[in-house]
Amino acid sequence: IDFKGVNMVINYDLPTSAVEYIHRIGRTGRAGHRGKAVTFFTEDDKPLLRSIASVIQRAGCPVPDYIKHLPRLQSKQKKKFIKKPLTRESICTTPQCFLKKAKRKTKATKENIKEKKKGKEDKHDSKLQTVSKS
Repeated sequence: IDFKGVNMVINYDLPTSAVEYIHRIGRTGRAGHRGKAVTFFTEDDKPLLRSIASVIQRAGCPVPDYIKHLPRLQSKQKKKFIKKPLTRESICTTPQCFLKKAKRKTKATKENIKEKKKGKEDKHDSKLQTVSKS
């Protein structure tokens, strides 16, 4: 799929392989256009960095020296990372004010529904009372 106009990709988690990295960033810079890719990583991701950095370097982009000198990942470790990627805490990119607003709206909607149900029950009860009196 080609998404026109995508000029930046942000990876919030590090891909487990260089192939996956290429696939992810391939959405930007298509058809000769320039694009940027930003990838966040943690200390736990360091073993995966070297293979991705070599791909970046072969593409002619700068790579920090400390990443170039990280130890190579052994094949057993690679397989382990591919089979069982790192587990991470979920992150939320929605500002807290929007989340609070949505929560208030949901609460108000639920209260409105309860009031409507109560109103219908009251009407139903009053009809039953008038029918039973006659």
